[in-house]
Amino acid sequence: MLLAEAGAADVSMIESLFWIFAIAVVSPLLSRLSRGYVPDAVLLLAFGVVVGPHALGWAGRDGLDMLSELGLGMLFLLAGYELDPKLLSGRTGRVAQASWLIGLLVAWASVAAAFSMGLGQAGFTAHIAIAIALTSTALGTLLPILKQAGLDRSVLGRAVMAHGAVGELGPVLAMSLLLTSRGIAGAIVVLVLFGVAALLVAITPGAVLSRAPWIGTAVTRMSGGTVQLPVRVVMLLLVSLMTVAAVFDLDVVLGSFAAGLILRRLIGPEHPEIGRSLEVIGFGVLIPIFFVTSGMNIDVSAVAAMPGTWVVLVLAIAVARGLPVWFGARFVDDGHFLRHPRERTRLGLFAATGLPIIVAVTEVAVDSGLMGQSLASTLVAAGATTVLLFPLIARLIGGTASPTTGLSTRS
Repeated sequence: MLLAEAGAADVSMIESLFWIFAIAVVSPLLSRLSRGYVPDAVLLLAFGVVVGPHALGWAGRDGLDMLSELGLGMLFLLAGYELDPKLLSGRTGRVAQASWLIGLLVAWASVAAAFSMGLGQAGFTAHIAIAIALTSTALGTLLPILKQAGLDRSVLGRAVMAHGAVGELGPVLAMSLLLTSRGIAGAIVVLVLFGVAALLVAITPGAVLSRAPWIGTAVTRMSGGTVQLPVRVVMLLLVSLMTVAAVFDLDVVLGSFAAGLILRRLIGPEHPEIGRSLEVIGFGVLIPIFFVTSGMNIDVSAVAAMPGTWVVLVLAIAVARGLPVWFGARFVDDGHFLRHPRERTRLGLFAATGLPIIVAVTEVAVDSGLMGQSLASTLVAAGATTVLLFPLIARLIGGTASPTTGLSTRS
């Protein structure tokens, strides 16, 4: 293992990029051979483990952290762009928010109890960090899975989007409030300031275009060819919000998600060509870099040394995130009203699918000394397991029925 790590330290950035993009080409082909049962994201992560410093040592993260961060940013920008803000309001939003808060409390109590029974020594903030990781939803990862299964426009798909939105936004806000050296009051002030800055970023384009409409005309005319100006503007928006988040000492995930919400407000569904261009850049280039380099961070020997913890964490994610969502769908009419038990089970499984937030939380926790690398690796491995197993089980439960079979649109 030491030889592998030493070898990885000598790997150049261009060699690492070669392996990353080789994996990026092979993974979707293998996913297709599995008929989509093994998601591309899981294969990217797994191959990242194999070529990374903790295994073969053929590739390393040296020099790639910024590209990986941009990949994470694009993942959450696309998630925010796909999100219909109406899903966060009304009964649907309230049920999703209540389900997430209940899950967070359940996760925190369970983690605190586990540590008190001998799992290890950790303080309140470390318990919160693990609880946040256990209650996330990988909406950006689920979107391709839902689209591939034809569920994205179904009643079930809209319910998954609602819970997924809260399952991403809630942990991001919780990270900003609770995983910080500031007090709660200071963190709230910083979040409000970030919100004001994001609002200014959102209204500035409209104000500029109203005074200089020729700029909008120019952007439209230069949307193709060698310029691709709208895409460049979106990348400026993404990096601007990530920078604002960094200036306020917040996680860049918050800035990325806000950039996606702002982008949807600015261009909406009227310009699908911009969304397609962003998917090309994101899913074609930057997001694979994020997943592969995240896999390189997983210490397989640490995970193998604590398989029981790995299994317990997977079950904990199912209980803390999936069970409250299932109960909400079972006993509360949130406007989607999933009539059949199997559809409610599928919703719980989709909602409990988490990975990007888990990666982000563990990186913050390790950097701040709240969590050791072994536990962080096991948490990320558990998150990858949920991406592999939970959508697979949901798909098997769903059978070959139509996406809207057995669902009621009663409001």
